Amino acid sequence: MTKIRSTTVIAVKHNGQVAIGADGQATMGNTVVKTQVKKLRKLMDGKIMTGFAGSTADAFTLLERFEEKLNAYGGNMKRAAIELAKDWRTDRYLRKLESMMIVADAQEILILSGTGDVLEPDNGIATIGSGSMYAQSAATALKKHAPHLSAEEMVRESLGIAADICIYTNHSIMVETVK
Repeated sequence: MTKIRSTTVIAVKHNGQVAIGADGQATMGNTVVKTQVKKLRKLMDGKIMTGFAGSTADAFTLLERFEEKLNAYGGNMKRAAIELAKDWRTDRYLRKLESMMIVADAQEILILSGTGDVLEPDNGIATIGSGSMYAQSAATALKKHAPHLSAEEMVRESLGIAADICIYTNHSIMVETVK
């Protein structure tokens, strides 16, 4: 079976703003099969943003479960993330899902994985996907050397740099800020 690779997702918290962005590429083997995949979703009337990398069907399953947890815990993002991570790790069906998620609200950014991790980055930069290390390196440099940029500008520029380097990332970039 040919492995489907796709995407770079990045979230940056900077100067009181949180922005999340993703490219639009999905690749099967050595072929780009789609260039405009929408990998960001708004939840809770735009108060929470999510981005995903990995299997699309798996990501949508996790997104639905995360939204259920948000509703069950009154919109408390961190609690919903922890409860989803517990289920993801222990449920026989969910533990087979191959995807990662970034979730963000106006105060914090979290990375969720199938190993039960709920990680809050120390530096206000979270990345997942094939080009994540390129985007993270770029955002780290921008935060250090161009602090006058907004979080949205940092996300956009970091994704552009990742797209220049990573063959699984393209320049079809979507960026959202968290309200």
